[in-house]
Amino acid sequence: MSITDNLIEIKKHLPEHVRLIAVSKTKPLDCIQELYQCGQRIFGENRVQEITEKQQQLPPDIEWHFIGHLQTNKVKYIAPFISFIHSVDSLKLLHEINKEAQKNKRIINCLLEMYIATEETKFGLDLSESIALLESPEYKKMNHIRICGVMGMATFTEDLTRVRTEFKNLTSYFNQIKTRYFSNEAYFKEISMGMSNDYEIAIQEGSTLVRIGTSIFGSR
Repeated sequence: MSITDNLIEIKKHLPEHVRLIAVSKTKPLDCIQELYQCGQRIFGENRVQEITEKQQQLPPDIEWHFIGHLQTNKVKYIAPFISFIHSVDSLKLLHEINKEAQKNKRIINCLLEMYIATEETKFGLDLSESIALLESPEYKKMNHIRICGVMGMATFTEDLTRVRTEFKNLTSYFNQIKTRYFSNEAYFKEISMGMSNDYEIAIQEGSTLVRIGTSIFGSR
């Protein structure tokens, strides 16, 4: 099957409220262009240099999502165009995003990256750290970022019961943060969870954004 066929097949099974991020990291421009011609508009990348180069060469109405670990000194390169940053894991990073968004006269949509896995290699905040960030005086002064929800990565394992539990935890964190800080904000609605090997479970547990690469493009 072609990558277009793969995309169409996956989209057939997605509920209306779930958006698909085609994870195009390491993939050439013509692959992205092919999916664009098929109607796909949301693409995810995890390297700053790669996403900036692609953004300059591809149609301007693509919605670019940054899904990798983001260093503060690289924010300035993506601030002019990025639609969503999924990987906010510190107040320091959020401060930098706000600063660069202000320079570009933009408001940048962000997700709090939550640590839900049992692997130490994953980044993210726990619930208490998220609360500390949202209650900090610095955050309350930020006018150029919009926190729209949470993101998390499950443990890379064949134990799907564990994966489901981790996704349930992320949805629980989302609900607690929504109730406490964003109960009147319609924009706080995103739960970014689920990749090629576990997105169906993620959707069952409340995901609104799935990040799919391998199932569309094939193995990297």
